[in-house]
Amino acid sequence: MSAGAKRWAVLVTCEHGGNDVPEWLADRFVDAEETLASHRGWDPGAMGMTKNLCASLGFSPAICSSTHFEAKTSRLVADLNRSEWSPALFSEFTRDLPADQRDLILERHYRPYRQRVERTVRSDVDAGMRVAHISVHTFTPVLGAERRAFDAGILFDPAREPEATIARRWIEALRAGEPAIDVRENQPYLGTDDGLTTHLRSVFDAAAYIGIEVEVRNDLVSEYDEEIAWGTRLAKTVVPVLAMG
Repeated sequence: MSAGAKRWAVLVTCEHGGNDVPEWLADRFVDAEETLASHRGWDPGAMGMTKNLCASLGFSPAICSSTHFEAKTSRLVADLNRSEWSPALFSEFTRDLPADQRDLILERHYRPYRQRVERTVRSDVDAGMRVAHISVHTFTPVLGAERRAFDAGILFDPAREPEATIARRWIEALRAGEPAIDVRENQPYLGTDDGLTTHLRSVFDAAAYIGIEVEVRNDLVSEYDEEIAWGTRLAKTVVPVLAMG
């Protein structure tokens, strides 16, 4: 880290960490247990990676603080990684609810999470820190006819600096690790697609905020010890990248 450079506040979030359904909506999900348990209901492995990533950051002169937030309510209730204007915000289980009930979902389960994340970024930026926001997700090996054989993806905005440089350095660090990881740039999704990081980029200056989504293939974190290993691996590789500034 160069002399006089601002230190990083690391924020780790998990928007799809669980598949809980609020009791007052249970009747909307009758006989939907299989769907809730599938990747449509949540991101298997993401919660464990998030917790261990944050716990494994450790001390670094480049990092002054680390915080993590996880959501346990199923994305089929409302997707925390979609904007309120998105047609994908609500699923087939909730989109035909009366308007007042959809708004109740937003007030109870969507807006508090999104606002808490944004307030945390604002507080750290106002305190003079740079924020590295890592949003942790998992993806399925097969989606329709598409087979995804690679291990992980790092999603970012290629036009935004220093975000793009840091993301690409992290990709190289993961590829050079032991074991080597097949990591792809902006796969299986584009980092500029609608999401929480995309929203926050519109709010905060590029010099103060970087938003990177991590996507790990979910069959690689199907066991608890694999979640721990991936969380540790992510932490060990991102810390020196952030220290480079």
